[in-house]
Parts: sequence; structure tokens; C-alpha cells
Amino acid sequence: MTITPNPLLDLTGKIALINGGSRGIGLSIAKAFAANGAHVIIASRKQEACNQAVAAIVAAGGSAQAHACHIGDTAQIEALFAAIGEQHGRLDILVNNAAANPYQGPIVETSLSVYEKTMDVNVRGYFFSCVHGTRLMALHGAGGSIINVASVNGIMPGMGQGIYSVSKAAVLSMTLAFAQECIGSGIRVNALVPGPTETRFAAPVLQDPEAMQALLPRLPMGRLGQPDEMAGAALYLASSASSYTNGASITVDGGFLLA
Repeated sequence: MTITPNPLLDLTGKIALINGGSRGIGLSIAKAFAANGAHVIIASRKQEACNQAVAAIVAAGGSAQAHACHIGDTAQIEALFAAIGEQHGRLDILVNNAAANPYQGPIVETSLSVYEKTMDVNVRGYFFSCVHGTRLMALHGAGGSIINVASVNGIMPGMGQGIYSVSKAAVLSMTLAFAQECIGSGIRVNALVPGPTETRFAAPVLQDPEAMQALLPRLPMGRLGQPDEMAGAALYLASSASSYTNGASITVDGGFLLA
């Protein structure tokens, strides 16, 4: 018997943009997309980090390019999508994964600057990336898939992570709003909801002994998730395997919310 790749997961010929794709969950998603045939565009704040991610993907036989973009800056978002439109004339997949979480502490002590930085990236950045992404997808008339990376904190707020949790709850609501209005253009919008995952982004929690002592009993599988364990769900949402999935929030948390 000959085993062949599942055609439902084939992304050959697709153009995929991953915001926050230079490391962690975003990079794992980009690698999975490239391994299944997509041309991936890696975007994050620093060009060097994007270049390094692209080099790793190309070395593994994938197709990728780098484009520095800080999604907390709407002008940079506009420039990114304009460049993609000019070079490729289309966009098939958008993953919004870039995030900010600059403050750990009591919610009542959240400063205006922390509030603005968190919401500018996690909410405004996602929102306008969705706006420009859907417009570019609609131009070529073949539909597309948008994946917003949220967090279990958007469902159950994390202690000392109030404003971050609020922003991720907004991402879940935003996903439903875009899913409802964009399906007429063949564009599906879904959310990936990771649980506690071992990434550099999560380091402030992972390196805090008290925080980890409180977290570990809530992990039914007895461990943190790994970035690569998020990629399978993203591949499903990006591919035709999820052709009837829209407005969904897929939780990949090892049972964290069960606890």
C-alpha cells in the first residue's frame, strides 16, 4: 500500500502571511505551512529575526520571505499588505500571532501606557490586519482563511494578566464578527486558542516560581504545551480540511480549562 499526503492539508500555491512569525508559535505554524507547500511571508518587528526564520524554512526546503512589520503601527500594516498585493497579487492565508504582554500585576494598577501598548498590538493590530487581509483575499475571488491566535486567558482571565486577558477576549469576539461578515466572500475566520506554552513570550510567567507553582496543578497533562503542538490545529484551519469551519475557537491547551 502506498501512503500519500492528505490532499485536504495541501497548501501548494497558497500565499500565507504570519504576523509574529519569527519565533515561538508563529514560527512553528510557518514551518508547518511551508512543509505543506505554502509560500510563507514572515512578519515581525525586527528584520533580522524575520530573515533568520526565513533561512531556517528555506534550508528545510520551503519557500519563504521576510518583511519587518510592527502591527502596533497601522502605517506599517498598510505597507505590508500593499507590498504583498504588489508582489503576489493575492493572499490566501493570514495568521495573526504577534502579541504584547508588557505588564504582570494587579489590574487596577494598569497604566495608560501599558493599556495602549497592549491594545494597540493585540486588538487594533489584529483588527486592521483582518481588514486589509480580507480586502486582499476578496480581490482574487478565491476566498481565504484567517486565523487569529488568542489565548485561554481570553476565556478565563489569568491572575495578574488582566489587560492581556481583556485583549485576548476581544480577539475572540473580533473573530466572530469577521467570520459573520466575510463568509459571503468565501473567507473563513477562526481562532486558535493556545494554553500555557513554553515560549520566550511566556518567560515572565515561566521564570516566576510562584506563578509556576500556581500553574502546574492546572495542567492535567502535567506539562506545558510546545509551539509545534499548536501548528497542527493551525494547518487544519488554513487548509481545505476545515472548509466547513467558520467562527470557531479551537482550544489547544492540554485540558487546562478543564481544571
